[in-house]
Amino acid sequence: MGEIDPAFIQTPENRPKLCIIEEEGIPVIDLSPLFCSSSSITDPSFEDLVRKIGSACREWGFFQVINHGAPIERRQKMEAEARKFFHQSKEQKNEVRRDGVHVIGYFDSELTRNVRDWKEVFDYTVEEPTLVPASPDPHDHQITHLYNKWPQYPPHFRGTLKEYSDEMEELALKLMELIALSLGLAPKRFHGFFKDQTSWMKLNFYPPCPSPHLALGCGPHKDSGALTVLAQDDVSGLEVKRKSDGQWVRVKPATNAYIINVGAVIQVWSNESYESVEHRVILNTEKERISYPFFLTPAHYTMVQPLEEMVNNQNPAKYKSYNWGKFFVTRKRSNFVNLNVQNIQVYDFKIN
Repeated sequence: MGEIDPAFIQTPENRPKLCIIEEEGIPVIDLSPLFCSSSSITDPSFEDLVRKIGSACREWGFFQVINHGAPIERRQKMEAEARKFFHQSKEQKNEVRRDGVHVIGYFDSELTRNVRDWKEVFDYTVEEPTLVPASPDPHDHQITHLYNKWPQYPPHFRGTLKEYSDEMEELALKLMELIALSLGLAPKRFHGFFKDQTSWMKLNFYPPCPSPHLALGCGPHKDSGALTVLAQDDVSGLEVKRKSDGQWVRVKPATNAYIINVGAVIQVWSNESYESVEHRVILNTEKERISYPFFLTPAHYTMVQPLEEMVNNQNPAKYKSYNWGKFFVTRKRSNFVNLNVQNIQVYDFKIN
């Protein structure tokens, strides 16, 4: 094993164990009833699908979907373009490097909980420009525009990524309808929150690591948005903290599946009927890995709070409302700066 920069070394409690628990219990859900012309909300196969979605959200916070309608060719093109981009020289990639002012683009020094991740990333927003608060300051009401930084090479990079994220947005919104139905809500109950969405995509490139027992590709975290739709290559690395016993388990990816996880925004909207679950990425010494999550997130002006339908006298609101835009820009800032304190979390708004 080689030496690595101390900035990458995880605290002892967060270091991955060398023994791996591979979890086949994470639900794999067939979405084909969504695309059956004879199917309706009252059809038994559709009702069964909604039940499975609800059970997966409640028990795991994670699930995989197959027969999802997203063309596999588009995903293959996306992965090929990502590899071309990341295999360039550092100088070429740095032409679209992001910083504390321009927070979208290429980066190789991302932090999770103030420890550096062993990865390179490229991210872009779905809407261009995307409107967000100019600063985390609650008294600053200025709005700024986020513009994507697109590289000149590969030449088809921008078009391929845009096509792919359009597909992911469509899939994510279909899943939000199923989640709404599983909570007893109208199917399009969540759609209005995404009218001026801040949704974004991230390409993650994890090079081989000489000390995978000390570092992580991405440290333990919970996703702060509404829903994440993750695709990855055939090198596994995603681990989920199992709700039943707190064990870290490796997700065994199903062929051509997408891995879905509930974000903190759904946790609040559902008043904790569904919970965002901690996950991380482990590394290996021989193989690089690529993953590319789509993060469905609401408009910057959205006040996130438990939905009125999820609150009653027996089940009062468990969270104070918070502004999504301010939360988003605070989280983005921590990617660049070691704040020496834990980053803002949804639990900061928990009502005791």
